[in-house]
Amino acid sequence: MYRDEYQRWLNADLADFDLGKELRDIAADDDAIKERFSVALKFGTAGLRGVLGAGTNRMNIWVVRQATQGVADWVKTQGGSQTVAISYDSRLKGWNFARDAAGVLAANGIHVRIYDELMPVPALSFATRYYHCNAGVMVTASHNPARYNGYKAYGPDGCQMTDDAAAVVYEAIQKTDVLTGAKYMSFAEGVEKGWIRFVGEDCKAAFYEAIESRQVRPGICKTAQLTLVYSPLNGTGLVPVTKVLRDIGIQDITVVPEQAYPNGYFTTCPYPNPEIFEALQKGLALAEEIGADLMLATDPDTDRVGIAMKCPDGSYELVSGNEMGVLLLDYICSGRKETGTMPARAVAVKSIVSTPLADAVAAHYGVELRSVLTGFKWIGAQIAALEEQGEEERFLFGFEESYGYLSGSYVRDKDAVVGSMLICEMAAYLRSRGSSIKQRLEEIYAQYGRYLNQVDSYEFPGLSGMEKMAEIMTQLRKNPPSELAGRWITAVRDYRNTEETGLPSSNILLYRMEHEATVIVRPSGTEPKLKVYFTTRGKDLEDAKAQKDALAAAIAPRLQ
Repeated sequence: MYRDEYQRWLNADLADFDLGKELRDIAADDDAIKERFSVALKFGTAGLRGVLGAGTNRMNIWVVRQATQGVADWVKTQGGSQTVAISYDSRLKGWNFARDAAGVLAANGIHVRIYDELMPVPALSFATRYYHCNAGVMVTASHNPARYNGYKAYGPDGCQMTDDAAAVVYEAIQKTDVLTGAKYMSFAEGVEKGWIRFVGEDCKAAFYEAIESRQVRPGICKTAQLTLVYSPLNGTGLVPVTKVLRDIGIQDITVVPEQAYPNGYFTTCPYPNPEIFEALQKGLALAEEIGADLMLATDPDTDRVGIAMKCPDGSYELVSGNEMGVLLLDYICSGRKETGTMPARAVAVKSIVSTPLADAVAAHYGVELRSVLTGFKWIGAQIAALEEQGEEERFLFGFEESYGYLSGSYVRDKDAVVGSMLICEMAAYLRSRGSSIKQRLEEIYAQYGRYLNQVDSYEFPGLSGMEKMAEIMTQLRKNPPSELAGRWITAVRDYRNTEETGLPSSNILLYRMEHEATVIVRPSGTEPKLKVYFTTRGKDLEDAKAQKDALAAAIAPRLQ
């Protein structure tokens, strides 16, 4: 079967030299053919993501056209503007995929608003809402290595697609032949006929205005004289991040030259993820050289931001996503109270795998903290629910431990542009008080306890990887542990049980133990990885780390 599909692709006019060459090169390699053609990339709530190349199990223009036909079929069942917004980042083939997606939509009689330059995830979410679109498409593979690309699909609310919508699109995709089933007209024809239009300058300006309106203490950065090193990691962040930072008064910005401009090969950071130390090495070296106060880095689609803060001894320390989430929550809450801008019955939202330290901070300020499933669309859903009640101003802040932050309801996905702005504003304010990010973090730990949150990942590559992860989760449910590292498990929460959790069903297991320790096991929704989230609370960092290491060693044999 897969050999027949391979032959069909080999004989087709694929309109792409790279695809044709790849197919010819693997002619004698049955394993390579099977890996590309025995299965297809599956469209889900995170859209598509995969390695670039030929075949149904790869990202290429034909798989993108097929997916977009599915989106078009879904859009045509709706009313509204019959419009879809499109953006793309610096990934290889990104513009090709965005252009072809526009051509499929236009051929289906659907209007397109596409950015005339690469722009980040939050800009796509914003344009989807600004133009009252039925859907949005973001061509990106987020922080994956260079050989990947992907296709994120958004609903009319600017959130990534719901399970129900993704299921409808997937069913339509199944009925669409990958090579012949999608309607298509060239991008030029779509523009000429008026189906395809570029996103206007008014939309871009409104996006920046919405971000800058989220300042807690406007003007504080103009006198702080912060020195900043910034890396877009060769992605979309250079223009939006530096524009907003300069607008709020930060002028001393040194951009890492090797990582400033779009480069889908990511030659200086093979894994362009601000969570990973190796991706920040160029920026850290530059920060040390010039003595910068802060080093910031955003991922290719600019929805995540990581930082290194300068310590009193002149060294630099990375701040985890959980720590920054807590710092920003503390800063926003204290600032809103101080300036008299705290909304009544304020709400913050975090994912269930993010630190419980945030619960303690929110409680201190009288803010309701809601915990939702992993995936920023669930935070977006909380904002949408408030909006339906005419109370979106109650939403203060949302975050995930994976370096994703959002303040304000103008978009429904994580936004590293507003995150970068608020981090710099917080640093400027703390400096004006004779303090620093490092000092404030230590004060928070002294006040609430020394929490430690760490994530271990187990990779399961290849065709059998997803099956292996599923089997591990099945065994954990059949034979649950009663203790880990000598600690009795006091509660087990299975997030497939919606009656127990009050949340939509999800393949997550949480083990709660004595002394406020938790272990959460979750298969990644976008990568062949099993993620294990550890939370411990110790008398100091060394104690909390020792607890985490013992728990990790105890559960590891069950995850092989």
